[in-house]
Amino acid sequence: MIMFGRKKTTKEELPNLKKIARQGIEKDQSRQEEIIAQGITEMKDLIAPSAIEVDFDHLRIGNSYFRTLFIAGYPRFVGANWLSPLINFEHSLDISMYYYPVSSHGVLDSLKRKVAEMEATIGSDREHGKVVDPGVQAALEDAQVLQEQLVKGVERFFQFSFYVTIPAGSLEELNNITKRVEATLGSLLLISKHATLQMEQAFQTTIPLCLDKLYIIRNMDTTSLATTFPFTSSELTSNEGILYGINEHNGSLIIFDRFSLENANSVVFAKSGAGKSYMVKLEALRSLMFGTEVIVIDPEAEYKKLSEAIGGEYITFSTNEPAKINPFDLSGIYEEGENELGLKIMSLHTLFRIVFGELSSSEDAVLDRALIATYKSKGITSEPTTQKNDPPIMEDLYKVLLGMEETEARGLADRLERYIKGSLSGIFDQKSNINIRNTFTVFSVRDLEDELRPMAMHIILDFIWTRVKKEIKKRVLIIDEAWYLMQHKESASFIFSIAKRARKYYLGLTTITQDVEDFLNSDYGHAVVTNASIQILFKQHPAAIDKLAEVFYLSEGEKRFLLSCNVGEGLFFAGTNHVAMQVVASPSEHKLITTSPKEILDMQNKEKAAAIGSEDLKSEGEIMIADKS
Repeated sequence: MIMFGRKKTTKEELPNLKKIARQGIEKDQSRQEEIIAQGITEMKDLIAPSAIEVDFDHLRIGNSYFRTLFIAGYPRFVGANWLSPLINFEHSLDISMYYYPVSSHGVLDSLKRKVAEMEATIGSDREHGKVVDPGVQAALEDAQVLQEQLVKGVERFFQFSFYVTIPAGSLEELNNITKRVEATLGSLLLISKHATLQMEQAFQTTIPLCLDKLYIIRNMDTTSLATTFPFTSSELTSNEGILYGINEHNGSLIIFDRFSLENANSVVFAKSGAGKSYMVKLEALRSLMFGTEVIVIDPEAEYKKLSEAIGGEYITFSTNEPAKINPFDLSGIYEEGENELGLKIMSLHTLFRIVFGELSSSEDAVLDRALIATYKSKGITSEPTTQKNDPPIMEDLYKVLLGMEETEARGLADRLERYIKGSLSGIFDQKSNINIRNTFTVFSVRDLEDELRPMAMHIILDFIWTRVKKEIKKRVLIIDEAWYLMQHKESASFIFSIAKRARKYYLGLTTITQDVEDFLNSDYGHAVVTNASIQILFKQHPAAIDKLAEVFYLSEGEKRFLLSCNVGEGLFFAGTNHVAMQVVASPSEHKLITTSPKEILDMQNKEKAAAIGSEDLKSEGEIMIADKS
């Protein structure tokens, strides 16, 4: 009978068995870890697209299209900032540059052979009576110069590759932008080609992996290579001008003179509380130090404290205030080719469209005749010498309308009556009794009803423009909450005309608004933006960011920055340059310009406490004197 049983393990076999058992346990653990890992979501799972569609000339990721160009040819001579048109291109681009150092020893050997070949070619051409190829002659001269500089150690040798990826929302947009990019590259004497049939590798080359999967290289020396560094849009530091803030790209100061550009106009867009008024007040305060006259139209009395602190003139408009402006005032200045009376009547037409609303063609014609007759009643005609007479007032127009036979005239007179005899009398129907003599003048319309604010701001703006034309000096005109005027086609047109003509009179127009969409949706609002050399964008509402991105050609990174930036942070555009900016003010400046209700209340409480403390000390001193006596 055969018996089966477990073999007895010897002492020699025991270590091997333990090792086998340990390996089995480790294998089981590894298998379990793999199973667990398969169910864990990693970062690459979160950022990876669901699918990538690769075409021979583009690729598609989700709803976005991409095309990569590589640079195959370069200009013979380049200078500093030669890539600026591409770096500051008006559409988002992904630009990748790769630099490969090369040993000078190997390069010198290659250059020696190349020089010998080109010399032999030129010598052969001369022996056979041929004209020397200018291209070969130029290449020989360049090679000899480079050879000499490498030997002396003046230059080093590199290989350089340059790629541009164009993103777009549709294939049609991608094709259009590609044509514009190719035209820009062509203007720089760069020969670009599509990475055809290599779009996936090309796309990977331009994302931040530092992997050059195309390796299309060009030889360059140190001097040429240095000009490719894209530092053209990060500096806005000038020798003249005022401090706007700190450049968040590199920590440098943004010092700029707005009058050094083709025009001195600026626009400021921001949501409420983002710091737009803070920055504009800071700019006004610092501009005053350099002899610039500042005029402000202030709908919310935000500039009162600043005006009082620096000895400015603060003019309040309301029924009970003494300040009056006559909208019929003329400048009294004759300019060749201009009809001053005609321009004023056009401005009054704009005003009365704000007052009356829409006018029919017959009403507009009657109003035009009435305005001409009103000036004529004061002896004022298109003849410049007559325009120095005392101008009429609104009551004179009312009387002229009553005396006209047309039924439209009677209707206009009835609509005008409340400004002459009714509830709104005493504001705009008096002779002007103010003048702009102070270097800092603020016109406040806070105490007027919302209905009257657009009308008042237009009259004030016209009054300022009349004074600006009388005397040319360095001025800045600030229109806060400009959307009050932009909501009316006529007043929006008036702002645009000032923006176009401001440079002629050494004037810089600053328009501020938080109602971005209404401003930019207006044709005139868009025109005001395009006529502003400086644009400043602070934190934006998500509903407005797409419109801003369309107008200012913002990148995705800039859009995200404007949605998440802190108070006082924004983008500063000056001509073709733009940087991220942080507005900074000294403690003394901050006290004058802050608009934070909490900070203002704290300062008021401190002032009250200080005043009470001084009174207590005074009383205590009087008691001590009494005790002594």
